[in-house]
Amino acid sequence: MGAKMRCEADSQGAAAGFFRRNRTRAAARDRADIMLILGIDPGYAIVGYGLVEYQNNRFRTVDYGAITTPAGMPFPQRLQIIYRETQALLENYHPQAMAVEKLYFQNNQKTAIDVAQARGVVLLAAQLQQVEIFEYTPLQVKSSVVGYGQAVKKQVQEMTRVLLHLDSIPKPDDTADALAIAICHAHSSGSLMNRLKQYQ
Repeated sequence: MGAKMRCEADSQGAAAGFFRRNRTRAAARDRADIMLILGIDPGYAIVGYGLVEYQNNRFRTVDYGAITTPAGMPFPQRLQIIYRETQALLENYHPQAMAVEKLYFQNNQKTAIDVAQARGVVLLAAQLQQVEIFEYTPLQVKSSVVGYGQAVKKQVQEMTRVLLHLDSIPKPDDTADALAIAICHAHSSGSLMNRLKQYQ
């Protein structure tokens, strides 16, 4: 076998091992009542994402970062990048839920429309993977993370860092926002589960 073929085989084997490990972890989460949430802060230049595990009112940060697209690239290609990268996150980690920030009115209508299109391909990726989608307003996120709906961005970011036991606030801001959205869903779904348990 040639060196190139061996390299490709090794790469494919490593990828298969990665996917097997993540499927095993997904099955273990289902058995242990652990929820893995993918938080998304939508955009077209930067899409922040954060993966958080939640169990018994405790958080564990799994992964976070940002999907970025070049400013000079044709817009349909930027949407394609966002879709493919989101799809890869979903396939790699198998989250039970995706939490996304709701769009709110902006003065720049062109920007709002472009963000809406980028948000649409993110939602499509989740829908095709049969991942349940939840939407939250900025007010809901602030209230859930900080306990105060009029909190400023720095307060939300710092509380996000504290809740996830991080050494520093994640950068860019879009990533920190995505983690906050994931925390918001964890708190919201946790409250619902606790209420349901009371009636069982």
